[in-house]
Amino acid sequence: MSVHDAAVPESAVRVVRLGAHIGARIDGVRLGGDLDTRSVATIRAALNEHKVIFFRGQQHLTEDGQYEFAQLLGNPTTPHPTVTSTGAKSLAIDSHQTRSNVWHTDVTFVDRVPQASILRAVALPSYGGSTTWASTVAAYNALPEPLKRLAESLRARHSNRYDYADEIANRSADTDRDYRREFESSYFETEHPVVEVHPVTGERALLLGCFVKQIVGVSSSESQALFRLFQDRVTRLEHTTRWNWSLGDVAIWDNRATQHYAIDDYDGGEHRRLTRITLGGPVPVGVDGTASTVIAGDAEPYSAPLGRAA
Repeated sequence: MSVHDAAVPESAVRVVRLGAHIGARIDGVRLGGDLDTRSVATIRAALNEHKVIFFRGQQHLTEDGQYEFAQLLGNPTTPHPTVTSTGAKSLAIDSHQTRSNVWHTDVTFVDRVPQASILRAVALPSYGGSTTWASTVAAYNALPEPLKRLAESLRARHSNRYDYADEIANRSADTDRDYRREFESSYFETEHPVVEVHPVTGERALLLGCFVKQIVGVSSSESQALFRLFQDRVTRLEHTTRWNWSLGDVAIWDNRATQHYAIDDYDGGEHRRLTRITLGGPVPVGVDGTASTVIAGDAEPYSAPLGRAA
């Protein structure tokens, strides 16, 4: 039985589909650490099927409440491997520090890629600032068979010192330089399969995004061509969903089946701040059963649950 055929447990929660390949809004739930087990099961099933799910009207959530809810879904990691967080439990995504207007899957430069991320809107610009997600499962499924086989045979090195970040423009040079310096303060590099097998659903997904440094075994120009060939499949509009934020909104996405892009379409005087909690995940495994391998860096302090870091 496929994930799409799986029965969603009965509860008061209502799942509203937003697109054929990705996205659903969930109504009738108040998120928090006291959420009942049936509602949690419904949320899990919806996340497995729709890849990213959205909740309106969660203004009651604090950082602690967001963290307590996250614990119902998995083991939260520390906020980030390199970026300092003002909060002990979540990472601030703040436009005063940086704007992540590139397609990416969170923290793929470590071996244990987070299984999911939970994002809460704290401050928003008066216009713009939406986020788009893409299904990497739909992207793989849309490939013709010869390209599927090619992708399955490839591996890629991901790093937190990545060339594609040069595409980010029109930001304060000093702010960007300081953030980039902190982001790269400890070097991480991991070799991942280009096609990973989802450990829960069994679906195959393209594991790419802006942290890709090099496709293994080919020249730099060939690597760029292969990256663009497969990355462009991910970002086809048919494989995406876009969310226009309101204060208190919460988004949860399956980090093993998506990429996302925060749209930088608001002026510098506007402020956008969201808080993110990531849930620890296993090491990705390719179609041939070969797992990802660490090239540089020790991500154990990040990947271990809070309070258990080395």
